[in-house]
Amino acid sequence: MAAALDGWRLRDKARDNAGIAAGVAERPAPTARAELRFAHASGLVRRGDREAAIDAYRVLQDDSALGQAARYNAANQLLMQALVLRDSRLPGQALPLIELAKAGYRDVLRLNPDQWDARYNLERAQRLQPDPDDAEADATGPPENAERAATTMRGVSRGLP
Repeated sequence: MAAALDGWRLRDKARDNAGIAAGVAERPAPTARAELRFAHASGLVRRGDREAAIDAYRVLQDDSALGQAARYNAANQLLMQALVLRDSRLPGQALPLIELAKAGYRDVLRLNPDQWDARYNLERAQRLQPDPDDAEADATGPPENAERAATTMRGVSRGLP
């Protein structure tokens, strides 16, 4: 019984591999296995259709086996698309894509902190568009009307006789 089940699975995978090689997996059915849909998304990337690839990867992000790889690949495609836009006449349109890519890399790292590729790409995205620092708000110092303003000034009486 186990041998028959393994043989059936092997035949199924061989059929999928033959379909991928022949280009039949151009539009897999929504009920197709996640591996076949992942291969389709990878084919879209090879053809240069980034937007369709990002959509195909997003569908797979909830899949437990391929979700991490799909999330990482979608973030990579967003970052690549942002780099293309950044060098175009409308560089401001790249900023939201960089932010989405950073969010994708953070999602990958939240689930798997040892994913060094995602960590490296997040660092590159951070160099392109740094996150706003909360420290910058504190760098301005205390407000001028603060209580401490009078106590630190020289020559001002503290109210003593």
